[in-house]
Amino acid sequence: MQGDTSFFNSLAIQWRVIRALLMREILTRYGRHNIGFFWLFVEPMLFCCGVVLIRKLFIHESARGLPVVEFVMTGYSSILLWRNCGSRCGLAISTNTSLLYHHNVRVIDLVASRIILEIAGCAIAFLVMTVLFVAIGLISPPEDLWLVMIGYILSAWIAASLGILIVGLSESSELFERLWHPAMYFMLPISGFGFMVDWLPVKIQKLALLVPMVNALEIMRQGFFGSKVRCHYELHGLIGFCLVATLVGLLLLNFFARRVEPE
Repeated sequence: MQGDTSFFNSLAIQWRVIRALLMREILTRYGRHNIGFFWLFVEPMLFCCGVVLIRKLFIHESARGLPVVEFVMTGYSSILLWRNCGSRCGLAISTNTSLLYHHNVRVIDLVASRIILEIAGCAIAFLVMTVLFVAIGLISPPEDLWLVMIGYILSAWIAASLGILIVGLSESSELFERLWHPAMYFMLPISGFGFMVDWLPVKIQKLALLVPMVNALEIMRQGFFGSKVRCHYELHGLIGFCLVATLVGLLLLNFFARRVEPE
Protein backbone atom coordinates (compact mmCIF):
# COMPACT_ATOMS: atom_id res chain seq x y z
CA MET A 1 0.00 0.00 0.00
CA GLN A 2 2.85 2.34 0.88
CA GLY A 3 4.52 1.55 -2.47
CA ASP A 4 1.32 2.47 -4.33
CA THR A 5 1.08 5.75 -2.43
CA SER A 6 4.71 6.57 -3.22
CA PHE A 7 4.12 5.83 -6.92
CA PHE A 8 1.07 8.08 -7.15
CA ASN A 9 2.87 10.85 -5.25
CA SER A 10 5.77 10.64 -7.70
CA LEU A 11 3.32 10.69 -10.60
CA ALA A 12 1.60 13.78 -9.17
CA ILE A 13 4.94 15.57 -8.74
CA GLN A 14 5.97 14.76 -12.30
CA TRP A 15 2.65 16.03 -13.67
CA ARG A 16 3.09 19.31 -11.75
CA VAL A 17 6.60 19.65 -13.18
CA ILE A 18 5.42 19.01 -16.75
CA ARG A 19 2.48 21.39 -16.29
CA ALA A 20 4.83 24.12 -15.05
CA LEU A 21 7.17 23.51 -18.01
CA LEU A 22 4.19 23.68 -20.37
CA MET A 23 3.14 27.06 -18.98
CA ARG A 24 6.73 28.33 -19.17
CA GLU A 25 7.05 27.16 -22.79
CA ILE A 26 3.75 28.80 -23.77
CA LEU A 27 4.69 32.13 -22.15
CA THR A 28 8.21 32.03 -23.61
CA ARG A 29 7.00 31.22 -27.11
CA TYR A 30 3.76 33.21 -27.35
CA GLY A 31 3.94 35.75 -24.52
CA ARG A 32 0.98 37.50 -22.91
CA HIS A 33 0.22 39.94 -25.73
CA ASN A 34 -2.29 39.74 -28.59
CA ILE A 35 -4.10 36.39 -28.36
CA GLY A 36 -1.29 34.80 -26.32
CA PHE A 37 -2.02 31.15 -25.53
CA PHE A 38 -4.45 30.83 -28.44
CA TRP A 39 -1.53 30.98 -30.88
CA LEU A 40 -0.86 27.41 -29.73
CA PHE A 41 -3.57 26.11 -32.06
CA VAL A 42 -4.30 29.18 -34.22
CA GLU A 43 -0.81 29.03 -35.77
CA PRO A 44 -1.08 25.42 -37.09
CA MET A 45 -4.70 26.10 -38.07
CA LEU A 46 -3.63 29.08 -40.20
CA PHE A 47 -0.97 27.00 -41.92
CA CYS A 48 -3.42 24.24 -42.71
CA CYS A 49 -6.23 26.60 -43.77
CA GLY A 50 -3.81 28.43 -46.08
CA VAL A 51 -2.85 25.22 -47.89
CA VAL A 52 -6.51 24.14 -48.11
CA LEU A 53 -7.52 27.55 -49.49
CA ILE A 54 -4.81 27.55 -52.16
CA ARG A 55 -5.75 24.07 -53.32
CA LYS A 56 -9.45 24.96 -53.32
CA LEU A 57 -8.92 28.16 -55.34
CA PHE A 58 -6.46 26.87 -57.90
CA ILE A 59 -7.32 23.18 -58.14
CA HIS A 60 -11.04 22.96 -58.74
CA GLU A 61 -11.21 19.29 -59.62
CA SER A 62 -11.36 16.61 -56.98
CA ALA A 63 -8.33 14.53 -56.06
CA ARG A 64 -9.10 11.39 -58.08
CA GLY A 65 -12.75 11.55 -57.12
CA LEU A 66 -12.08 12.66 -53.52
CA PRO A 67 -13.00 16.11 -52.14
CA VAL A 68 -9.91 18.33 -52.22
CA VAL A 69 -10.49 20.05 -48.86
CA GLU A 70 -10.76 16.84 -46.81
CA PHE A 71 -7.85 15.30 -48.71
CA VAL A 72 -5.52 18.25 -48.12
CA MET A 73 -6.70 18.86 -44.54
CA THR A 74 -5.98 15.30 -43.40
CA GLY A 75 -2.61 15.23 -45.14
CA TYR A 76 -1.33 18.56 -43.89
CA SER A 77 -2.58 17.97 -40.34
CA SER A 78 -0.49 14.80 -40.25
CA ILE A 79 2.57 16.63 -41.60
CA LEU A 80 2.26 19.34 -38.95
CA LEU A 81 2.39 16.74 -36.18
CA TRP A 82 5.69 15.05 -36.99
CA ARG A 83 7.31 18.17 -38.46
CA ASN A 84 6.56 20.34 -35.40
CA CYS A 85 7.55 17.66 -32.89
CA GLY A 86 10.81 17.00 -34.71
CA SER A 87 11.67 20.68 -35.09
CA ARG A 88 10.82 21.75 -31.54
CA CYS A 89 12.49 18.79 -29.83
CA GLY A 90 15.88 19.26 -31.43
CA LEU A 91 18.36 20.47 -28.79
CA ALA A 92 15.49 20.81 -26.28
CA ILE A 93 17.83 19.80 -23.47
CA SER A 94 20.94 21.89 -24.19
CA THR A 95 18.86 25.07 -24.44
CA ASN A 96 17.18 24.42 -21.07
CA THR A 97 19.93 22.89 -18.95
CA SER A 98 19.55 25.64 -16.34
CA LEU A 99 16.14 24.18 -15.43
CA LEU A 100 17.83 20.95 -14.34
CA TYR A 101 19.06 22.77 -11.22
CA HIS A 102 15.56 22.20 -9.85
CA HIS A 103 15.53 18.88 -8.01
CA ASN A 104 12.29 17.56 -9.53
CA VAL A 105 13.02 18.53 -13.14
CA ARG A 106 14.39 15.69 -15.26
CA VAL A 107 15.55 15.49 -18.85
CA ILE A 108 12.46 13.49 -19.85
CA ASP A 109 10.24 16.27 -18.47
CA LEU A 110 11.80 18.83 -20.82
CA VAL A 111 11.14 16.59 -23.82
CA ALA A 112 7.67 15.48 -22.72
CA SER A 113 6.47 19.06 -22.20
CA ARG A 114 7.44 20.08 -25.74
CA ILE A 115 5.89 16.99 -27.31
CA ILE A 116 2.63 17.43 -25.38
CA LEU A 117 2.48 21.10 -26.34
CA GLU A 118 2.96 20.44 -30.07
CA ILE A 119 0.51 17.54 -30.22
CA ALA A 120 -2.11 19.46 -28.23
CA GLY A 121 -1.82 22.51 -30.51
CA CYS A 122 -2.11 20.47 -33.72
CA ALA A 123 -4.97 18.35 -32.34
CA ILE A 124 -7.03 21.38 -31.28
CA ALA A 125 -6.40 23.01 -34.66
CA PHE A 126 -7.52 19.87 -36.51
CA LEU A 127 -10.65 19.55 -34.34
CA VAL A 128 -11.61 23.22 -34.74
CA MET A 129 -11.10 23.10 -38.51
CA THR A 130 -13.14 19.91 -38.88
CA VAL A 131 -16.05 21.23 -36.82
CA LEU A 132 -15.96 24.63 -38.54
CA PHE A 133 -15.77 23.24 -42.08
CA VAL A 134 -18.59 20.77 -41.39
CA ALA A 135 -20.72 23.54 -39.84
CA ILE A 136 -20.40 25.82 -42.89
CA GLY A 137 -20.91 22.95 -45.32
CA LEU A 138 -17.40 23.03 -46.82
CA ILE A 139 -16.82 19.35 -46.03
CA SER A 140 -18.98 16.35 -45.16
CA PRO A 141 -18.80 14.80 -41.68
CA PRO A 142 -16.40 11.83 -41.38
CA GLU A 143 -18.07 8.51 -42.16
CA ASP A 144 -16.30 6.76 -39.27
CA LEU A 145 -15.23 9.12 -36.49
CA TRP A 146 -13.53 6.35 -34.52
CA LEU A 147 -11.20 5.51 -37.40
CA VAL A 148 -10.32 9.20 -37.77
CA MET A 149 -9.47 9.33 -34.06
CA ILE A 150 -7.41 6.13 -34.23
CA GLY A 151 -5.50 7.40 -37.27
CA TYR A 152 -4.81 10.74 -35.61
CA ILE A 153 -3.69 9.10 -32.36
CA LEU A 154 -1.30 6.87 -34.31
CA SER A 155 0.00 9.96 -36.18
CA ALA A 156 0.56 11.63 -32.80
CA TRP A 157 2.42 8.54 -31.56
CA ILE A 158 4.67 8.63 -34.63
CA ALA A 159 5.34 12.32 -33.96
CA ALA A 160 6.09 11.68 -30.28
CA SER A 161 8.39 8.72 -30.96
CA LEU A 162 10.24 10.71 -33.64
CA GLY A 163 10.50 13.66 -31.26
CA ILE A 164 12.05 11.51 -28.52
CA LEU A 165 14.42 9.85 -30.99
CA ILE A 166 15.44 13.13 -32.61
CA VAL A 167 16.20 14.89 -29.34
CA GLY A 168 18.36 11.94 -28.25
CA LEU A 169 20.28 11.90 -31.53
CA SER A 170 20.59 15.69 -31.82
CA GLU A 171 21.97 16.00 -28.29
CA SER A 172 24.50 13.27 -29.10
CA SER A 173 25.59 14.88 -32.36
CA GLU A 174 25.17 18.47 -33.54
CA LEU A 175 25.55 17.20 -37.11
CA PHE A 176 22.27 15.30 -36.84
CA GLU A 177 20.46 18.46 -35.75
CA ARG A 178 21.68 20.19 -38.91
CA LEU A 179 20.77 17.26 -41.16
CA TRP A 180 17.29 16.71 -39.74
CA HIS A 181 15.77 19.95 -41.04
CA PRO A 182 16.60 19.35 -44.73
CA ALA A 183 15.66 15.68 -44.27
CA MET A 184 12.11 16.76 -43.34
CA TYR A 185 11.63 18.26 -46.81
CA PHE A 186 12.72 15.02 -48.47
CA MET A 187 10.19 13.15 -46.32
CA LEU A 188 7.25 15.30 -47.48
CA PRO A 189 6.74 13.62 -50.89
CA ILE A 190 6.75 10.12 -49.35
CA SER A 191 4.65 10.96 -46.27
CA GLY A 192 1.32 10.28 -48.00
CA PHE A 193 0.31 13.94 -48.08
CA GLY A 194 -0.37 14.04 -51.83
CA PHE A 195 -1.37 10.47 -52.66
CA MET A 196 -3.32 7.40 -51.61
CA VAL A 197 -1.51 4.06 -51.57
CA ASP A 198 -4.15 2.56 -53.87
CA TRP A 199 -3.16 5.05 -56.61
CA LEU A 200 0.36 3.59 -56.78
CA PRO A 201 1.54 0.54 -58.74
CA VAL A 202 1.35 -2.67 -56.71
CA LYS A 203 5.13 -2.96 -56.32
CA ILE A 204 5.39 0.64 -55.12
CA GLN A 205 2.52 0.14 -52.65
CA LYS A 206 4.61 -2.25 -50.58
CA LEU A 207 7.43 0.29 -50.41
CA ALA A 208 5.02 3.10 -49.51
CA LEU A 209 3.67 1.09 -46.57
CA LEU A 210 7.18 0.99 -45.09
CA VAL A 211 6.74 4.69 -44.28
CA PRO A 212 4.95 4.93 -40.89
CA MET A 213 3.18 8.23 -41.66
CA VAL A 214 1.55 6.73 -44.76
CA ASN A 215 -0.12 3.98 -42.71
CA ALA A 216 -1.56 6.35 -40.10
CA LEU A 217 -2.79 8.72 -42.80
CA GLU A 218 -4.49 5.89 -44.69
CA ILE A 219 -6.41 4.98 -41.51
CA MET A 220 -7.46 8.59 -40.99
CA ARG A 221 -8.64 8.93 -44.59
CA GLN A 222 -10.49 5.64 -44.35
CA GLY A 223 -12.44 7.20 -41.50
CA PHE A 224 -13.12 10.39 -43.46
CA PHE A 225 -14.02 8.90 -46.85
CA GLY A 226 -15.26 5.42 -45.88
CA SER A 227 -16.56 3.46 -48.87
CA LYS A 228 -15.31 6.10 -51.35
CA VAL A 229 -11.73 4.86 -51.04
CA ARG A 230 -9.76 1.66 -50.79
CA CYS A 231 -7.14 2.11 -48.11
CA HIS A 232 -4.04 0.04 -47.39
CA TYR A 233 -2.15 -0.02 -44.10
CA GLU A 234 0.06 -2.29 -42.02
CA LEU A 235 -0.95 -1.76 -38.41
CA HIS A 236 1.58 -4.19 -36.91
CA GLY A 237 4.49 -2.57 -38.74
CA LEU A 238 3.33 0.90 -37.69
CA ILE A 239 3.03 -0.03 -34.02
CA GLY A 240 6.36 -1.87 -34.18
CA PHE A 241 8.11 1.21 -35.55
CA CYS A 242 6.62 3.45 -32.86
CA LEU A 243 7.63 1.04 -30.08
CA VAL A 244 11.20 0.67 -31.37
CA ALA A 245 11.66 4.41 -32.03
CA THR A 246 10.26 5.26 -28.57
CA LEU A 247 12.46 2.68 -26.83
CA VAL A 248 15.65 3.73 -28.64
CA GLY A 249 14.87 7.39 -28.00
CA LEU A 250 14.30 6.79 -24.29
CA LEU A 251 17.55 4.82 -24.03
CA LEU A 252 19.43 7.68 -25.70
CA LEU A 253 17.81 10.18 -23.35
CA ASN A 254 18.72 8.06 -20.35
CA PHE A 255 22.31 7.81 -21.60
CA PHE A 256 22.51 11.55 -22.15
CA ALA A 257 20.80 12.43 -18.83
CA ARG A 258 23.59 10.76 -16.87
CA ARG A 259 26.15 13.04 -18.47
CA VAL A 260 24.34 16.36 -18.71
CA GLU A 261 25.38 19.03 -16.22
CA PRO A 262 23.22 22.08 -15.38
CA GLU A 263 24.79 25.37 -16.45
